[in-house]
Amino acid sequence: MSGTKPCGTESYDQSYGVGYRVGHDDFSPYERVNRLRKTFLDREFNIDIQRARLITEVYKNNPDLSAKLKTAYSLQNILENVDIDLYDEELVVGEVAAPAKAAPVYPEFSVSWIIDELKHHPFDQRAHDKFFITDEDRDELLEILEFWEGKTVADLVDSRLTEDEKKGCELGKKVYMTNLYHFAGVGHFVMDYPELLRKGYNGYLAEVEQKLEALNPSDGEYREKRDFYEAMRIELKAACGYIKRYAELAESRAKGETNEQRKKELLQIAENCRQIAGGPALTMWQALQLWHFATTITQIESNGHSISYGRMDQWLYPYYKKDIEEGVITKEFAQELLEVAYVKTGNPSKLKDKMTVEVRSGRGWGGESLTIGGVDEDGNDAANDLTFMLLEASAHTRMMNPWVCVRMHEKTPYELKVKAVECIRAGYGHPKLFNDAPTIEVMQRKGMTLEEARNYEVVGCVEPDLPGYEYGFHDSAYMNIAKVMELALNGGKCIDCSKDCPRFAQCAGIGSHLGPDTGSLADFKNMDEVLQSFDRQMKFWTDQMCQGINVIDRAHRELKPLPFASAFFNDCIETGRDLGEGGARYNFTGPQASGIATCADTLSVISQLVFDEGRYTGEELLQAIRDNWEGHEALYALVNSSKVHHYGNDDDYADEFFKEVFNCYCRNIEGRENPRGGTFCPGVYTVNANVGLGLDLGASLDGRKSSEPLSDNMGPVHTSAASHDICGPTAISNSVTKVDHSRATNGTLLNWKFPPECVAGKAGRENLIGFIDAYFAKKAMHCQFNIMSTEMMKAAMKKPEDYKDMLVRVAGYSAYFVELGKPLQMDLINRTELSF
Repeated sequence: MSGTKPCGTESYDQSYGVGYRVGHDDFSPYERVNRLRKTFLDREFNIDIQRARLITEVYKNNPDLSAKLKTAYSLQNILENVDIDLYDEELVVGEVAAPAKAAPVYPEFSVSWIIDELKHHPFDQRAHDKFFITDEDRDELLEILEFWEGKTVADLVDSRLTEDEKKGCELGKKVYMTNLYHFAGVGHFVMDYPELLRKGYNGYLAEVEQKLEALNPSDGEYREKRDFYEAMRIELKAACGYIKRYAELAESRAKGETNEQRKKELLQIAENCRQIAGGPALTMWQALQLWHFATTITQIESNGHSISYGRMDQWLYPYYKKDIEEGVITKEFAQELLEVAYVKTGNPSKLKDKMTVEVRSGRGWGGESLTIGGVDEDGNDAANDLTFMLLEASAHTRMMNPWVCVRMHEKTPYELKVKAVECIRAGYGHPKLFNDAPTIEVMQRKGMTLEEARNYEVVGCVEPDLPGYEYGFHDSAYMNIAKVMELALNGGKCIDCSKDCPRFAQCAGIGSHLGPDTGSLADFKNMDEVLQSFDRQMKFWTDQMCQGINVIDRAHRELKPLPFASAFFNDCIETGRDLGEGGARYNFTGPQASGIATCADTLSVISQLVFDEGRYTGEELLQAIRDNWEGHEALYALVNSSKVHHYGNDDDYADEFFKEVFNCYCRNIEGRENPRGGTFCPGVYTVNANVGLGLDLGASLDGRKSSEPLSDNMGPVHTSAASHDICGPTAISNSVTKVDHSRATNGTLLNWKFPPECVAGKAGRENLIGFIDAYFAKKAMHCQFNIMSTEMMKAAMKKPEDYKDMLVRVAGYSAYFVELGKPLQMDLINRTELSF
């Protein structure tokens, strides 16, 4: 690439520093960007009730309309009547039906938790992740929410779950968690942005109107298709009108603007909006504006997490290239546009319940991934000028969003590797890295052609996805497989029976079973019996989980279709089916396993201490964890020492159990059918659910004490007593890649943590590049890095006001460290600090 192809606006090996720098707000060479970033960080988070008010008007006044038409008229009412604004210096406009950093309310999904917190646990009195609301708005919102009680998606789901499904999910003992789509909207997808930019809304409207005219009343699905097309037409027209409102606002602001440069910008914003209010994008600026409107309007409709951006360096490049060649834009202004757009993506805020924010980062929408690099459909390297510029924008803004992902392959240019690693070692948590070889295999396993598979992008934290073709229902559940292991070792009963479980008395220690009785460690004669018990428990609980997810899937189809988003997925218009009805070409459901290393080390302890060495009986091990290791200090020290085989040390003894657990979960998930005509796809990662799931779990035989986090993602165990990986990063790499990552078709993830001094200087940079190359050569799918010292994180806990913009890599995403709950902060601190 050197000397033959441009590499962004800066040298490919431009250094952005090593590790977080306290007190800097001048990362960008563009002062506008620095000012917008500072304004963003200083702005408070509020609750805005306009969307709730406007959607409720429609549902109250039209009780007999179909769900599709209720959705359509609601979006129309919102887009026509919500207040809009245009902020100083911004170049890309539009919000999510609420002011910047204000959270809209989505009462159609769930309301009981909002009512409870408004009345009893005020959002502005949280320890962190506060939201502010006026007393007047609070009173009105409570009145609005009363209408929705008994009418939400969550209410319908609750009415249909069986008792076993309730016992297993977050309503019971949290063997698994389906709460994302149980209580909120479906996201985790990528629309066909290239086609949208090419056709514009008018192109879709023409197709929809043609389909409406051609409908045959004798078609058995006539009413459903009619309502679908009519809903789509209403929403597309409403989107055009909404964008025109911004054009008019920009023109109005321009009339009173005295700064000539800003006046020209406002008039150009108006022109951009008028062009894309129906028409295709003609310039890079217009393409960015249409992308932003399409994304935010989809968020207004769906409330879905992780509505991601696809391969932006690919779909935006033709507009950039044309503008540069024709002299419409300079490279410097193109870079500034990208950075302004990055800052803008931070504005959407989401209200989440108090339990979620105690252990997870709270106020972002979560997971707006932006994918760059990789190969094209012919297998050639696809990197271009924008690939580098989008990385530069990340280094210059250092925002939580977007979640930049770099695809890598055997022929990734050295210059791009250097640029990616320079960003990584700057210590702000971006980008994450995906390996094309196993990920393309994943897409082919899911039934896609090789050409399609090569066009994969990443949604949310982890999940490979085909933009505009795949409705993956990714992140549909987290299974606590450490809880499954507990039940497998204890006759289907909970170990920690001292905890109350008022909903299900059988969990409170009276001798009944939470799951089936598949035997006890006290009685097992060998490891085969242990593994058989685990597999039988896994089968039972994956049955409950997948059935529960399907209930949720159907509830969304019935109550909350997505006509607007469906327009931008191939085959939905052609077939007349909404995304929730299986309208996309590829339909999947992706739940993931949490605690895989916790289980692997548990099995290793049992195998070594009970069956190989005979040092302890199964009953003695069970009693130790019933007692939360109290009175069993020698055993506790032993299982947390190097005298026991542990996963993550390139030790086949323990790693074989890791493979067994990985494959057990995958085979119990893959191939199951969902209601949209697709299948289930296993994922093996926790994101940050290992903390929340650990809080609700008693002690375990890997050396955890009660309420400690599970192992994170594909990484080794780290308990409060010790990290179980002691042989360095190469050994971890070897352990992790002893499984076939492509079998986990919903993704895998591994976190790496290196102190800044380890990767400093040219030698440190080259070591990190070499390490990544070696890891990916072993066919690992995905990894990410925290270049952050334990001491700096501890300092931020003591003086959070000095570290308010310090981003850390949590798991699949970056978040502001001081906004995380303490359990998650401690999990990050306790991860092993590695060195080469």
